[in-house]
Amino acid sequence: MTYSHTDAFYIDGAWVSPLGSNVIDVIDPATEAPFAQLAMGSQSDVDRAAAAAKAAFPAWSQTSREERLAVNSRILDVYKRRFEEFAQAISTEMGAPISFSRDEQAAVGVSHLEAVIDALKDFTFEEILENGDLLVRGPIGVCGLITPWNWPVNQIVLKVIPALAAGCTMVLKPSELTPISAILYAEVLHEAGVPAGVFNLVHGEGPVVGAALSRHPDIAMMSFTGSTRGGVAVTHDSADLVKRVALELGGKSANLIFADADVDAMVTAGVQMCMGNTGQSCDAPTRMLVERSVYDQAVDVAIKACNAITVGAPDQEGDHIGPLTSQMQFDKVQAMIQMALDEGARLIAGGLGRPEGFDTGYYVRPTVFADIHNDMRIAREEVFGPVLVMIPFDTEEDAIRIANDTPYGLSSYLSSGDPDRIRRVALRLEAGNVNVNGGYIAAGSPFGGYKQSGIGREGGELGLEEFLEAKAISAY
Repeated sequence: MTYSHTDAFYIDGAWVSPLGSNVIDVIDPATEAPFAQLAMGSQSDVDRAAAAAKAAFPAWSQTSREERLAVNSRILDVYKRRFEEFAQAISTEMGAPISFSRDEQAAVGVSHLEAVIDALKDFTFEEILENGDLLVRGPIGVCGLITPWNWPVNQIVLKVIPALAAGCTMVLKPSELTPISAILYAEVLHEAGVPAGVFNLVHGEGPVVGAALSRHPDIAMMSFTGSTRGGVAVTHDSADLVKRVALELGGKSANLIFADADVDAMVTAGVQMCMGNTGQSCDAPTRMLVERSVYDQAVDVAIKACNAITVGAPDQEGDHIGPLTSQMQFDKVQAMIQMALDEGARLIAGGLGRPEGFDTGYYVRPTVFADIHNDMRIAREEVFGPVLVMIPFDTEEDAIRIANDTPYGLSSYLSSGDPDRIRRVALRLEAGNVNVNGGYIAAGSPFGGYKQSGIGREGGELGLEEFLEAKAISAY
């Protein structure tokens, strides 16, 4: 399949040629071969896009709730019509198996958009306070949006749509590893009638285009999803201008399984959730904490569950996992597995190298380590691959201590048959989300983390608030 506009940027309502000549290959992770060439931007391209967004802000910021709802509804209609294009593009550019790409990766482009529409319908932009003053919430201004490669449409929608709904204009820099879905989204916005300059797209590397956005004087806010290291860089670059920064960063999420849970079912689900998206999810439950009285049982179940996970090509239907997204990710995951072995971790499934039958492509073996101590690097550092560690605990207090003993705090998972324990433990977990007994938070609930997992929330009403400023007007 060939893709249009990889040689251009979307600025001021049109596809325009870059001001520079740098290009890179876009690699198919299943074949390790390039399938497109992508133009890479510069400071000058960012300046042009930011100028377009600045010029468009006065008119767009004054649109009514009804006008913005109408635009978002048209975006939803166009996206649904082009849904299969997104599924195919994500499968090619990041290696997601096509069934997973349709059912999860492309599907969140619908569910999150619908949730923002619902939030916008009911959002309170103006209210009279008890003291008689008027509280008004209005758009913050031009926003710089930086999105990752692991859930490309998910993160684009969670930034672009709330920004539109709030009345902001924007410049998007997607990951250069997965640019096709961003190009398609720009086409959707254009077809849906988003006014010229409101949305702009510039491709490029983080240290070039990302830094130019963060340092730009006409950009009022940066919203970044990616590594904690990248989030720190965005924060530093934004600091001199004291601009707002929203960050959704890494994780090392704990999955607490108590003896009074359905141990077999919850261990199996935990392994599957960890391995889903080939482990390339920031909120993956990568630390499985199991009550010691059922720990041996859990280890046996985890071995069976991991060995039941199959690896396959992205273009094949089914519930298998695909390759990692890049050579860099492949090398990192292999190094982390080796590090765990060097630390003395007990390998109970998977291990180093590619799965049998795969000599080409960034495929890795689903891997589980048991008898881990929480001070091991494999228990503390984000792998971003299909690698699970299992840690026994003795008491409820012990479980909470281990779960919270991490620099991260994005998500957590909790399984128990005792509702009182679920509430008691959930309230003490230092994480932005707690997913209970195999459930998962719904679209429209806020997503984001504690500690080094980020600042702010995405999704629903709180996600809309990220792009708004509050203004108090005295009683008159």
